[in-house]
Amino acid sequence: MYSTDLSDAQGQFIKKALNYNNRKRKHCLRTIWNAILYLTKTGCQWRMLPKDFPKWQLVYYYFKKWIDLEEFDALLEKIGGKVRLQKGQNFSPSLGIIDSQSVRWGNNRSLNGIDGNKKIKGIKRHVVVDKNGFLIAVMVTVANIHDSQAALLLMRILKSFLSSVKIILADGGYRGDLVAEIKKNFGYLLKITLRTDKPKKPFEPIPKRWIVERTFAWFDNDRRMCRNYELLMETAEEIVKISAIKHLLNKI
Repeated sequence: MYSTDLSDAQGQFIKKALNYNNRKRKHCLRTIWNAILYLTKTGCQWRMLPKDFPKWQLVYYYFKKWIDLEEFDALLEKIGGKVRLQKGQNFSPSLGIIDSQSVRWGNNRSLNGIDGNKKIKGIKRHVVVDKNGFLIAVMVTVANIHDSQAALLLMRILKSFLSSVKIILADGGYRGDLVAEIKKNFGYLLKITLRTDKPKKPFEPIPKRWIVERTFAWFDNDRRMCRNYELLMETAEEIVKISAIKHLLNKI
């Protein structure tokens, strides 16, 4: 029994949300989920999963299968909607916040770049979150890709989810022609929020903009997320979604 194991309520929610059938299996899907959540939290290698989980090859098989079926996306949307309803909000968010996080590489075979501003060699996670900090969309690139360049591709991903988001808050890195281009191509209103430099004043977080920074802090609670250990960008994106799902599961 590990602290990352699903509770009965969480297991039933996943089973209902993803319409798992009740056919007989050697290993129930709940144990597969427990193994994936354990790996995300501890950062261990697939081959180093404890022996009380199913064989790592089986766990990885389901992991890849669920990626192909887009089940992590479906679960993230449903569980995020459920938690928002519990908070008295709408099921689908109308406000998004966009930002990026530079992450050092931990796999020397994966693609990587250098973020010159933060002096970090690795990858960037570009995310859109709602006003609670819950993940809506994610895209991973090499670290030298500027935020404004990745924003258009991230908006395309957001649009493919048929998201109800109408307004997206962003920092100064997304200024320029990008605002009009996103409005024209995707219909999203990108609002740029800049910090006002006031001397002799204590630090004050920008309203709403600090929420996405808190989301990045949540990610860092999982050791698999502290560095990029994934060989493929697509796999790195799915690990981000699983980390977000794990956080939301604790709220239902």
